[in-house]
Amino acid sequence: MTADAAPPASEVRLRAGELSRDGRRVIGPLNGYHHETYAFPLPEESELSARFARAKLRAPRPGLLWFDRRCFASEDLLLTALQGRITRIPEIIEVGGGVCLQGFIEGGTLDGGAGCLPGRYLPGRGLSRGLSRRHVDQLEQFFNELVSIDPKKLEEREVKRVCAAADRTDDGDSAAFLDRLIGFTEDQVYRRHGEPYQGLFEELGVGAEALVRLRKRAVELHRRPFSLLHCDLHRKNLIVDRRGDLWIIDWELAMIGDPLYDLATHLHLMRYPRREEARVARRWQRAVERARAGSSYGWEDDLPLLLAYKRVQSVYTDVIRTALLLGEGRGRSARPGPGSGLNLRLLPRAAWRIQRVLAAAAQEPSGADRELSGAAGAVGVPSYRQVVAAYRNWFRTARPPEALTPSAP
Repeated sequence: MTADAAPPASEVRLRAGELSRDGRRVIGPLNGYHHETYAFPLPEESELSARFARAKLRAPRPGLLWFDRRCFASEDLLLTALQGRITRIPEIIEVGGGVCLQGFIEGGTLDGGAGCLPGRYLPGRGLSRGLSRRHVDQLEQFFNELVSIDPKKLEEREVKRVCAAADRTDDGDSAAFLDRLIGFTEDQVYRRHGEPYQGLFEELGVGAEALVRLRKRAVELHRRPFSLLHCDLHRKNLIVDRRGDLWIIDWELAMIGDPLYDLATHLHLMRYPRREEARVARRWQRAVERARAGSSYGWEDDLPLLLAYKRVQSVYTDVIRTALLLGEGRGRSARPGPGSGLNLRLLPRAAWRIQRVLAAAAQEPSGADRELSGAAGAVGVPSYRQVVAAYRNWFRTARPPEALTPSAP
């Protein structure tokens, strides 16, 4: 193959072309870490064509480095089971051979500003944009519907889970649930997958101390009945259609667990202004209590600890993802390490983002989790120049990790 030749089409791309009846109109792959995704116009005879102009075909990417625990074996089977029970998710149909199509929501993401109130930039907190009243109402409805679903009913619908029964925590044991999450981050992300990056962690002042402190505090969590969780409610997974309604996509990280964890994950990923954060939290509390009494028990005491965990988790995840991104920016086959080539064009923006992640992990938002500040275990937050130097040094000396799939942080 010459340097200018296009790589061969993947099986997923070829299948999308077959289903569309015109491979030239297939768009993709769309952005996404866990799945290879394509969109294409629907033939008139499709079951979805009366309600959608286009469909999405998704397939899991092989050989991924997972930064989060997985719960369900198939996102498609989960979404199929949720049809008619969760209002704001796309319709899904099976087209044969275990292949499923999702209706494609025409519109824009909240990441692009769709449906958001005017905002301003806040250093260390991202773009300060609140949600419209309409979207807060729809988000409240979504949380209510999530908690209304009995997890046992999902098993009855043959939505298989990948975790062994012995590794699942008892219903309502929020402390054990968080302990499992901490254990996954420590064992699978920091130690196993993070082994090639230890030199980078050390230069950035990142250690495992915060995970130890979090584990000691996890026993303090109040009991709450478990529910279905989305676990990835960020702006790119919230779609605003052309009528202005909100839709929730990308359920690959969904799991069964403490409902407060879904709120913590959402607040962490969205980086709302403080007043907006409080408004969304109050609406969440109202939604889950209306669905199942006790679902928000002790939430104000426990939320800071769960947010602290999300900040710590982000440090390990983003440091590794950024190294992968900087190494693969010069070609699909590139890997971090000697001779792979540090992408200097991407380095300034990536280093700035890592510096902000480290600063966020070290913040002291309240007395409730002040002892967890400095979440990365750093003596002080490294400066932007120090972050740039850390990645430069690591690329000069690191051994390339084997066959990992990079993604943008």
